[in-house]
Amino acid sequence: MGDRVRLALICDLVEEGWPSMDLVGDMLFRYLSQDFEGELVTSQLRPIMRRRLSHLPMLSRTALNFDRLMNRMVDYPRWLRQRSGEFDLFHIVDHSYAHLALELVPGRTIVTCHDLNTFRCLLEPQQEKRSAWFRAMAGRILDGMRRCARVVCVSAAIKDEILRRDLVSPDRLVVVHNGAHPSCSPEPDLHADETAARLLRRNGGRLPSYLLHVGSVVPRKRIDVLLHIFAEVRKAFPDIRLVRVGGPFTEQQFELAGRLGLTDAIDVLPFLQRDVLAAVYRRASVLLQPSEAEGFGLPVVEALACGCPVIASDLPVFREVGGGAIRFGPVGDITNWAEIAIRILHSQVKTPEVYERERCLGIRHAARFTWNNTAANLAGIYREVVTN
Repeated sequence: MGDRVRLALICDLVEEGWPSMDLVGDMLFRYLSQDFEGELVTSQLRPIMRRRLSHLPMLSRTALNFDRLMNRMVDYPRWLRQRSGEFDLFHIVDHSYAHLALELVPGRTIVTCHDLNTFRCLLEPQQEKRSAWFRAMAGRILDGMRRCARVVCVSAAIKDEILRRDLVSPDRLVVVHNGAHPSCSPEPDLHADETAARLLRRNGGRLPSYLLHVGSVVPRKRIDVLLHIFAEVRKAFPDIRLVRVGGPFTEQQFELAGRLGLTDAIDVLPFLQRDVLAAVYRRASVLLQPSEAEGFGLPVVEALACGCPVIASDLPVFREVGGGAIRFGPVGDITNWAEIAIRILHSQVKTPEVYERERCLGIRHAARFTWNNTAANLAGIYREVVTN
């Protein structure tokens, strides 16, 4: 590239609280700075949220949503516009911030697209009903994404959907997979393992066997299906527990757990430090990911890297990411999922050598998904964009 390129990684506002997007921004900054210091001067950009109303406790959620909207659509663009002259190349790491591209040089701006959920109200207005102002915001974000020199898709499945919907021209689309966090390993980590054990051990007793779910509780994650699967598995393994990481259930999900008699068999953990999350993966008997839609499915790769078997919905993206290293269940087919999970649990107890082979297959498969590889692929795209 000649002189080092000044790269701006444009990240989500920390105060919004999107752990997966924060992870992407932090990992890209770490590995681009570490592995490509000779080519890039990498800066991580994200202003501090300006709180207009959310510091007032009586307004709570409404105030926070107002502040998020104003910071995303007004303050962040203005702040970025003032700093744009400091950099040669811009990479927006979350497509839901793609409207920021409208403030930047089109030929020098890249965005990563993780899924199309931001645009569902435009693409499927009958299924995803939103207010006029929300549709206008989504339209501006889509305009920004279309303006970028490259749209980096985290999976071929997302690229295919973008092409099918004719959102971005094929010549500007490229696939670069995410990586598993470096803490995701089958090797023990004494401090993290002890912390996880304290969280999981109930009333000072022995550590339970458990099924694991990692992620949010938005509708597409199909927490209802997860709970029904767990109820069926409990008929064969009455002592098995469900551990969920990623925030509390909604009121409706909590009520469903109660109707199924599962309330006392579920442990809902808060957002965890990455090393502790890896320890939770390592101790799990199997990870369940019954989503009806995903852009990449980072928990699948993380679990495999930690030696945890995975059952995932039979979606193109999970076929792409999990390959032959995971088990697949039809979306919403509770009986099928429960049967697969029960077979894995029986294998863990009765044929541990079979269970161990499955673990090792997953570990080998996950080894290809590293943030070093992600950074290297992106560095190649940066070279191409700067050259052109």
